[in-house]
Amino acid sequence: MSIREIEAFRAVMTAGTASKAARLLGVSQPAISQSIRKLEDLAGLRLFERVRGRLQPTQEAWALMTEVDRYFVGYEAIEHRIRSLSMFGLGRLSIASYPPLGNCFLGRAIGAFAPQQRSMQMMLQLTSSKEVYQHVAAGQVDFGLMNDEVNTQGVEATTFSVLPGVIAMSPRHPLCERRILQLEDLASDHFIDMNPEDSARRRLQAALAERHIQLRSIIETPLSVTACELALAGVGVAMVHPIAALDFVPKGLVIRRLAVDIECRTLLVLRPGRPLSENGKEFLRFLRLQLQQETEQIRNLLDHSRYAVPAARQ
Repeated sequence: MSIREIEAFRAVMTAGTASKAARLLGVSQPAISQSIRKLEDLAGLRLFERVRGRLQPTQEAWALMTEVDRYFVGYEAIEHRIRSLSMFGLGRLSIASYPPLGNCFLGRAIGAFAPQQRSMQMMLQLTSSKEVYQHVAAGQVDFGLMNDEVNTQGVEATTFSVLPGVIAMSPRHPLCERRILQLEDLASDHFIDMNPEDSARRRLQAALAERHIQLRSIIETPLSVTACELALAGVGVAMVHPIAALDFVPKGLVIRRLAVDIECRTLLVLRPGRPLSENGKEFLRFLRLQLQQETEQIRNLLDHSRYAVPAARQ
């Protein structure tokens, strides 16, 4: 079989009909139908049912599409790399990050790094930890920052940061009167949860279960920034990554320490056997400096809360 048959198959699966697939590839509809029939004959599989002139994918087609997508992701990455090399040579740095550090932290680090003064181009992809891992493993980015919820087999992973989660709330919340919160305090209001796969959430749940504490979860979200927005709006309290919370403090978000440290871990992941460029090494230095500055800023915010701790409630 040739790439032409695979492209036709993918176009039909993506576009939904043979006519739309033909327009997508710039060929005739009979050419698409011929490529599909040829692929079915070569594979010895029925990939589509013909129902009233339409092609309906079979289970075998959906199973094949999973592998085809993987192939084309790598193929498109090669095309993108070729275009980038022709435009920028080796002066390009690509990074993938999960949202807690990707939303604003990386932007501030890039601002300090000033790629515009280095005659280089940077690419930043903001995505889930699972997809960060996939991008790094496939060699589509130079390095990634991700949660520790994903198995790191096949990539080189080191710890970038370990920070205790903070409790975020509205400035009108009664718990603002305390500088350090107990686990039991979290049950006093509705709780904004991260998604079940989030490792910090799992650590929090383990600590709560050990003390037989049940939270009143009202909403789940995969994003710390969304949890911060919800907490600021008074929907409930949330445990979030402190760096994600930092950007909401000027808006009025209140953050407090939890008496039990629930770690938010960030991993730096690279593809094995692929050394970083000098630009990459230099940017990592800027990232670590930015992390040091923001960690100190968070510590100062937590240490200098405007309310004293009522001794009777500690």
